[in-house]
Amino acid sequence: MKKILTTIGCICFASFFLTSCIVSKKKFLAEQARANSEHANAVSLQKDLADEKATNVKLNAKINDLNNTITGLNGDIANLNKRISRLKDSISNEESTIYELNSQVNDLGNENRKTKKQLSSTTAQVEDQRRRMEQLQALIDQQQKATEALRKKIADALEGFNSSELTVTMKNGRVYISMQEGLLFPSGSAVVNPKGKDALSKVASVLNTSKDINIDIEGHTDSLPIHTKMYEDNWSLSTARATSIAHVLIDDYKVVPAKLVASGRSEYDPVATNSTPEGRAQNRRTEIILEPKLDELMQLMGEKK
Repeated sequence: MKKILTTIGCICFASFFLTSCIVSKKKFLAEQARANSEHANAVSLQKDLADEKATNVKLNAKINDLNNTITGLNGDIANLNKRISRLKDSISNEESTIYELNSQVNDLGNENRKTKKQLSSTTAQVEDQRRRMEQLQALIDQQQKATEALRKKIADALEGFNSSELTVTMKNGRVYISMQEGLLFPSGSAVVNPKGKDALSKVASVLNTSKDINIDIEGHTDSLPIHTKMYEDNWSLSTARATSIAHVLIDDYKVVPAKLVASGRSEYDPVATNSTPEGRAQNRRTEIILEPKLDELMQLMGEKK
């Protein structure tokens, strides 16, 4: 019985084991089928992912190309905006220039009208100026003739004196009678000697017959200093000599005092060098300067101004 039971148990166990084996194989096949399906799905997904990745790479490349294109277009837009800005500035400048030119044209028109008016109004003034210039030139010619005539009269009156004693010249519209110290004065003195008075008498004879003459008497010395009881320096000596000659002309020869001006120039207007005896002798002189009065000429010039 026990053996039977054992046998029955073994049979039951074997039957259960076989049944279990059959069930497990089915499950295995099912799982294997499912795994194969999932593997296939995974392979498909991987392929899809690979395709999507390739697509993404292409899309990214396109995006990069588009971004580069956009960047280039933005640069072109910026350049165009700059050109537009420059064109606007240029147009603005041109408009400003046109405005200024129009303003200048208007100003020139106004100026032209003023100029025409001034030209028409100044025709008489130009004619008047021309007439005055002719009068002025005539007076200048007249003064030159008068000065030359005076020089000739003085030269003729003094023809008995040699050039080492005196000279008569004309300069700057004036007659210069330059008398050397030896003709007029002893050395260091302002007392006119007889020969000097003789020369002055001949000058006075011309002055007393000539109207409208200004007479300047200028004393000159050399550069050697002088210091005496009478004259403390060359200024004193030159002034005293000019004054002494004025007195001779007025007191002895009746020249009108109002015509005379006496002054000393000391050593400061030399005509020769003071480094040689000959030059110093030339500088020790007294000049009587005669100038025809220019009242009419000065009046005309005053009117001209």
